[in-house]
Amino acid sequence: MHTVLGLGGVLFKASDPAALSAWYEKNLGITLPPQSYDAAVWEQQAGPTIFAPTEASSELFTSSANLCLNFRVADMDAMCEQLRANGVEVTKDDTEYPNGTFASLSDPEGNPIQLWQFTQPS
Repeated sequence: MHTVLGLGGVLFKASDPAALSAWYEKNLGITLPPQSYDAAVWEQQAGPTIFAPTEASSELFTSSANLCLNFRVADMDAMCEQLRANGVEVTKDDTEYPNGTFASLSDPEGNPIQLWQFTQPS
């Protein structure tokens, strides 16, 4: 069976795409979308990716959201501090799960975001 190699992009509607792209660059380090085919693009580090259709009633989603972005981070505490210093409200889950730690926030348009510091289960 042929399989996909990974995510090639995440595209979603925004009322102000330029401002939202700038927010993601400032707060999460995701470079702006390229303006030409020869421009550099954001490259993610290799690692685990969860692809999970989730119950509509899940707490991950606001009432109007159909998508929750989950980004892996190297240092959860440092990332949360950086976000808070930028005026972003972020809630770190105090539970340490077998696969790591998590935090939740929303982008300026209300899209839910989950941060994940991956820990290899033992």
